[in-house]
Amino acid sequence: MVATARRLQSQFHLLRPPLPTLLPPPPPVEPGVSKAVQSVRAALEPAIASRLSSGVELLRTLERQRREELVPIGLEAIDGLLEGGLARGKMTELGGRGARFAVVVAALASATSIGQAAALIDIGDGFDPQLGEAAGIELRRLLWVRPQTLKQAVTAAEMLVATGFQLVVLDAPLPPLRGRVPDAAWVRLARAASAHGTALLISAPYPLTGTTSEAMLRAEPACGKWRGGLLMGVEMRVRLEKHRRKRPGESMAVTFSVEETLGEQRAASSEQVACSRSPLAARRSP
Repeated sequence: MVATARRLQSQFHLLRPPLPTLLPPPPPVEPGVSKAVQSVRAALEPAIASRLSSGVELLRTLERQRREELVPIGLEAIDGLLEGGLARGKMTELGGRGARFAVVVAALASATSIGQAAALIDIGDGFDPQLGEAAGIELRRLLWVRPQTLKQAVTAAEMLVATGFQLVVLDAPLPPLRGRVPDAAWVRLARAASAHGTALLISAPYPLTGTTSEAMLRAEPACGKWRGGLLMGVEMRVRLEKHRRKRPGESMAVTFSVEETLGEQRAASSEQVACSRSPLAARRSP
């Protein structure tokens, strides 16, 4: 006995044609990039924009440019030695017994004045917020950390770099320093700064970072400028000991003025110069 198969239309219900929609059809997709990407490309250098072929490469290029920017210290002499300032994603070391803290204050004032977040790791607890504000530091953009040992300071610096601070400064007082840090800790800190694009400044009485720093400066002992028995300013020389993109050996003189209510300072030919200890808080003379 043979059974006849049913027709295909009776076994499967065919779909009905879709109902007409009231929405207008979407506009055709034209080849090319959006206006936002075009405006970003126009802001880049022609040599860089010509090599971009995707949005991922564009984001990587913008991130690389952000990291290659410099954070100026605000002292023309030192910025000249560093080819513009502190490099993002790099570690710069300032050693010696000169007016190191005055350079630290100038760097913090320069970064916070342009809206960047900065952190000061003050091992010696020598920072005065009132004098820092008078020197130009925006205190609401500054995080002040006061560890007890050098090991705690390096650990705090690594944590702050990972949180996205644009500038992190670690300042160590005169020796002896409490605690010892292995070389691997400085290598790990330098890699963290490179990964997050943070400008890192290490200020210490003697070299600590070794080969992990991008540049190394040496602050010579400061000399005080006296006039009529009053300390009018402090001058020191800063020497470039190491730089990965520049020949070392160059030195520049930096002059600071003391924070006192002396009115406008006028140059005098009878100015007496004598070596003295520099104040902790000083600003760049105009």
